Amino acid sequence: MVTAGVPNIRTFQVFPDVPAALKPLTEMSQNMWWVWQPEAVELFRRLDRDLWETVHHNPVKFLGALDQTRLASAASDEGFLSHMNRVYEAFTRHLKEPGWFKTAHPQHANLAAAYFSAEFGLHESLPIYSGGLGILAGDHLKSASEIGLPLVAVGLLYRNGYFEQYLSADGWQQEKYPELDFYNLAVEPMKYTDGTPVHVRVDMPENSVFCKVWKASVGRIPLYLLDTNLPENAPADRDITSRLYGGGTELRIRQEIVLGIGGVRALEACGVKPNVFHMNEGHAAFLALERIRVILEQIPTLTFDQARQQVMASDVFTTHTPVPAGIDHFSPDLVMRYFKSFVPSLKLDEEGFLALGREKVEDKRQGFSMAVLAIRLADGVNGVSWLHGKVSRDMWHSLWPAVPNDEVPIRHVTNGIHVRTWLAPEISSMLDRYLPGKWITSPTDATVWDAVAQIPEEELWRAHERCRERLVSFARKRLRKQLESRGASYDELKMADEVLDPEALTIGFARRFATYKRGTLLFRDPERLRRIIEESKKPIQFVFSGKSHPADQEGKELIKAIVNFARQPNLRRKVVFLENYDMSVARYLVQGVDVWLNNPRRPYEASGTSGMKAAANGVLNCSILDGWWVEGYEIDHDTGWAIGKGEQNDNTDYQDQVESQLLYDLLESQIIPTFYDRGYDNLPKQWVKRMKASIGKLAPVFNTNRMVREYAEKLYVPALVRGTALAADKMTRAISLATYKDSLRQQWPGIKIVSVHPSGNGHFKVGETMSVEALIDLPVTAPAALTVQLYAGPVNASGTIDRPQTLAMKYERELAPGRHLFVGTLDCTESGRHGFAVRVVPGSSDLATPFEPGLIVWN
Repeated sequence: MVTAGVPNIRTFQVFPDVPAALKPLTEMSQNMWWVWQPEAVELFRRLDRDLWETVHHNPVKFLGALDQTRLASAASDEGFLSHMNRVYEAFTRHLKEPGWFKTAHPQHANLAAAYFSAEFGLHESLPIYSGGLGILAGDHLKSASEIGLPLVAVGLLYRNGYFEQYLSADGWQQEKYPELDFYNLAVEPMKYTDGTPVHVRVDMPENSVFCKVWKASVGRIPLYLLDTNLPENAPADRDITSRLYGGGTELRIRQEIVLGIGGVRALEACGVKPNVFHMNEGHAAFLALERIRVILEQIPTLTFDQARQQVMASDVFTTHTPVPAGIDHFSPDLVMRYFKSFVPSLKLDEEGFLALGREKVEDKRQGFSMAVLAIRLADGVNGVSWLHGKVSRDMWHSLWPAVPNDEVPIRHVTNGIHVRTWLAPEISSMLDRYLPGKWITSPTDATVWDAVAQIPEEELWRAHERCRERLVSFARKRLRKQLESRGASYDELKMADEVLDPEALTIGFARRFATYKRGTLLFRDPERLRRIIEESKKPIQFVFSGKSHPADQEGKELIKAIVNFARQPNLRRKVVFLENYDMSVARYLVQGVDVWLNNPRRPYEASGTSGMKAAANGVLNCSILDGWWVEGYEIDHDTGWAIGKGEQNDNTDYQDQVESQLLYDLLESQIIPTFYDRGYDNLPKQWVKRMKASIGKLAPVFNTNRMVREYAEKLYVPALVRGTALAADKMTRAISLATYKDSLRQQWPGIKIVSVHPSGNGHFKVGETMSVEALIDLPVTAPAALTVQLYAGPVNASGTIDRPQTLAMKYERELAPGRHLFVGTLDCTESGRHGFAVRVVPGSSDLATPFEPGLIVWN
C-alpha cells in the first residue's frame, strides 16, 4: 500500500554508453590505480580538460557526463587509442605481477592481513577522509598493492563524507555536507553468488542495524566499505554512516561498532578470511571483541582468556595520538548500554568487560578507552615515528608500571607517503629521465636516488618553477571563486587575479587547524612579520589552507585570524588562505611552494606526513623537531631547517614566544638570503643543492613502500606465525598460554629475589668480567617457566641506567626447597660509572613479549 501523497519510487541505473573500443577506460575508471599514474590521469583529462575539473577529477562521473560525439571521436583517434592501450597494458601488468612480498617471503604466502581504518584518503573524488590519518591509510593501500602484500581493507562509506569548508565574510569557517552519489563513484556493491547484495547485521540497544557492503579497488587491494543508509534501517541508524567524525559521542560509538564488529562480519560475508588484523587507531578496536566472540561460538569449551591469546597474537594496533585527550573515551554507562547483550557471549561479567578499556583496572570511575582496549587485545603495538614511539611508551607506561619506559612493548614504524601519488608531473618526468627505472619499482633503494645529484641544476629549478607557476594560477582561480561566492566587489575580484608572484619565495602552511599545530605562530609578532613581507627587493609570500573540526571553536579562531591578517592592504597579494583543503589543494601546495612550514608544539605531532610530500618534490622543510622531522633532519641538515633544538617547556606561552622569534630569525638570516643568492644565470645554486638533498635523501626513506614493508616484516609476519601457532590443534597452545599466565598471576606474589652477590670489590678494569649470583625463592613455579635477567648499563647523574642491556642469567641448581641459584656475567667494555639490577620476568616462548602479562620482580 502506498501512503497518500508519497510517491512509490522505482529506481533504475543509467550507465555511460562507452564505445567498445574504449572499454578499457571504463575498467580503469573503476580502479583507483589511475590515481598515482600521471599517464592515466592525462588519458582521462585529454578527453575534455574543462569537464575533468568540473567533475572534481572523478573518472566514473566523467565518462557518464562526456558528450557521446566526443567518445565516438576518441574511439577512432589512433593517437588516443595508442595512449589508452599503453596505460591499460601497465594497469593489467600491475594487477598480475607478483610483487616484493611473494618473492621475499614465499614461506608466508598464506598471509591474509585486514587493515581497518575509520577513514581512507585515496583521492579527492572519494571524500571519506579528513586529514593525515586517512591519507596515510590510503597511501598504505597503494603501497600494499605495489609490493604485492596480501591485504584487504575495511572502512565506512560516509554518504556526506567529510565537510566542505567555506568562509563567511568575516573569515569564520562554515561547513556544508553535500551528499555523495555512490553510483557515480569508483565503488561497487558486493553481491552473493545469487546476485543479492551483501548485507550484515550489527545489534544496537533498541534494534538491529543492517549494513550494505561496497568495494573500492585500489590496484589489487580490495577496500570494503560499510553503509547503513538502507530503507530497512530506522532513520537514526541510517545516519550512522552519514558523516565522518560528525555528531556526538553516541554516534561515534555506533560508528565504531559498525566499523569493528560489522567490519569483521562483512569480511566473513564476502568470503574473506584474514589471519592478521591491523587496527589503524583505536576506532576499530571493537573488532578484537568480535573475533573473540566468534572463536568462543566455534569452540564453546574455551574461556575468554584462552580465545583472547590467539586474537592478541594476530592483532596489530597503530596509535597515532600523542596525548590521552586525543583518544576516544566512552562512559561506562554508555558502553554497557551498547554491549549489555554482547558481554555474555564473551563469557565475561560487566566488570571484567569494562576493565578491558580502563587504564587503571581498579578505578571504576575511569572511562572506557578505545586505545587501551586495542593495546590490551593486540600483541603488536606501534607509534608512527621514533619520537612518537618514545612518547607512547611514556604515555601508556601505567599499563606496565614495573617495566622501564624504554622496554614498554610499544615500538615504532615511521610513517611515509606514497611518493608517486604526490609527485608533480614535472618532477616525475625528470626522475624518469635521470634515475634508473627502479625508482618506480623499488623506491626504497637509496642507491637509485643517488642519481638525483646528476640532475642538471637548471632543469630541476625550471621544473620547480613550473610547479610554482601552476600553484599561483590555481590559487588565483580558487580565491576568485571564494570571493564570488561571498558576493565580493569588482575591485576585490580583480585583486584575486593578481595575488602571489610566480617568482617570489613562497612558503606553504596547510593542515588541520588544531591548536597544538599553532597555525598562527607566524603571526605572533605581526609587526616583525609585516616588515619581512614588505621587503620588496626580496619578496616573500605565504599560502595557507586547512580545516578546523566543526566543533573546534579555537581552531576556527586561528583561521579567522589568518584571513583577517591577509586582508591588510599591503599584504593582500602576499598572504592567501585557500578554502576547502583537500587532496587536490594539497597536491598544488606540496608541489608548488618553496618551503613547507610546520610548527607544532613538541611533542604533539605524532608524525606529520605533509612535509614528506613536500620533500619528495624538492620543497625544503622548516619545522619544529617533532614527529618525522626529528628523523628527517638528522639524515641531512641540508634538507631544510629546524626551528629550535627540540626543546620543551611547560610554559607554553614562553615556548611560543621563543620559537616564533627563532622562526623569524631563520626567515631573515637563512631562508630568504639563500633563496635569493643568485649567480649570473639567476640560479639559486645553494637552494637547488638543498632541493637535491631533499629528494635524494628523504624520498627513499619516508615513503609508504618502506613503511608497509616494515609493517609486513616487523608486525604482520610475526603476527601470522604466532597466531597460526596458537590456533593449531584446536587452540592447544592458546589454551596452554592462558593457563600459564593464570598460574603465574596466582604464584607471582610468592616469587622473591632473596639476595644478589656480585664478584669483586666494585672496581673493574675495561675488559674484565664481573659475575653475579642471585638467590631466588620460587615456592611453586618451576625455574623453566621464568627468565632471570641482569638489567645493566651506564648510570647517569640522576642514578638511573642509560642505554640498558638485558642479559639472561643461567639457572644453576636448587639450594634448598623452593630456593634457586642463578648466575650471570657482565663484561666491562667501557669505563665510567655503571650499575645493574636483577629481575624476574615470565619465560614462555609463546608470549609476544615477557612484559605482556605485566608481571615483573626486581631486586
